[in-house]
Amino acid sequence: MKRTPFVESCLVIGQSAVNWFAKRPLVVSFEVTDSCNCDCRHCDRGGPVHEPERITPDGIGRWSRILQPAVIQISGGEPLLRRDIAACVRAAQRPGGLPYTVFVSNWALMDEGKYRALRAAGVDQFSVSLDFPDERHDDFRRHPGLFRRLDRLVPQLAALGSDDIVLNTAVTRENYMLLDEICGVADRWGVNASFSAYSPLRTGDQSLMITDPAELAVLRAQLDRVLARKADDPSRRIVNAVSTLDETYDYFARGSAPNCTAGLRFLVVTADGFLQPCSMQHYRTHEQRDMIAEFTASNTCDQCYVAIRSYLDKGFFQLLAENVRDHFSFKPLEKGRPAAA
Repeated sequence: MKRTPFVESCLVIGQSAVNWFAKRPLVVSFEVTDSCNCDCRHCDRGGPVHEPERITPDGIGRWSRILQPAVIQISGGEPLLRRDIAACVRAAQRPGGLPYTVFVSNWALMDEGKYRALRAAGVDQFSVSLDFPDERHDDFRRHPGLFRRLDRLVPQLAALGSDDIVLNTAVTRENYMLLDEICGVADRWGVNASFSAYSPLRTGDQSLMITDPAELAVLRAQLDRVLARKADDPSRRIVNAVSTLDETYDYFARGSAPNCTAGLRFLVVTADGFLQPCSMQHYRTHEQRDMIAEFTASNTCDQCYVAIRSYLDKGFFQLLAENVRDHFSFKPLEKGRPAAA
């Protein structure tokens, strides 16, 4: 993964520091639609949803200015179902180069034109969901032909040279033994890999949790292989910090992850324009300070270690050190620069 340019790195770090002490979120996930063209086994967002009050680009821009996050996710549902998705991304950008913008998608609707348009609108990183290193991905997502499409499209767009594509795998009982193979797919496609943990909070399905000691031993061995790849890889293809991968294992081993800071360090803007602490808690408000007082202060939920939490679930100086070590650069690069032809 390319390192964030010097000026933008300083902006992200500076805004994060301000937000940390001002009790504003470091990361905001804009779930721009609840509709999805997949029906994944580990997710509660499958199929079309009637959305009469869907958030507009202006609404997205308003929340970006109020909350002032250093980093945002544009997600769903499937964000590419929105025809105005480039306008949504553009509206979230603020003067000066922030926020750092991650676009989370299954890529069933992606093509080169959309990729270039989203980069020009302000996307810094494309997070592409991948559950298996082969056609089992189609079955898990209930979308025939999806892996074959990714197998063609991802390396095609990676070859444009922007180094901004990350495969994200939600670790479940179905794929925990395949993490090293998924890294191999990322290598073959010329992109990056990251891993997050399944949570049963979305669907209530405990069968996808990894609980058996023998399974946990295999998961530990797979994560150790991923960590070995990270240690030996000068191109930084494994995006997760070492501590994040270790804590992912601990989440499954304990069956929990206490001390969640949802609503404070991160939160969600819903498809109809409300604030939620996370996608799986349904406290809704239009005031973050109310959320902190009424939800975060008494939150005892410990049933997830999803991606957005896993990157932030650590102290300020550890978070700063990990990001400076893994992502800081002195090489200038213009934000939103269209990929080379």
